[in-house]
Amino acid sequence: MYKIMYIKLQIMLTTTLSDFRKDIKKYLDNVTSNYETLLINRGKDTGVVIISLDEYNSLRATQHELSSKKNEQRLDAAIEKLKTGDSFQKDLID
Repeated sequence: MYKIMYIKLQIMLTTTLSDFRKDIKKYLDNVTSNYETLLINRGKDTGVVIISLDEYNSLRATQHELSSKKNEQRLDAAIEKLKTGDSFQKDLID
């Protein structure tokens, strides 16, 4: 069975450590305001990735949801129900 993962197309900003130091506020504002990922090159084959706290929390939640086979199967079943139209909508009770 193959898993299909849907990944939102996201632009990754890249810069050098020197340029990052010169304009740190601009770079961090882009990361937090536009949900962009920033890659800071630090030399040969090394670097640092900066993401927003919201993006980090989202990744952690996804990791948790997929941390057990049972959770993964529940999510797969729910996705399949949505795809086949075998789902329903309920109003929330106030």
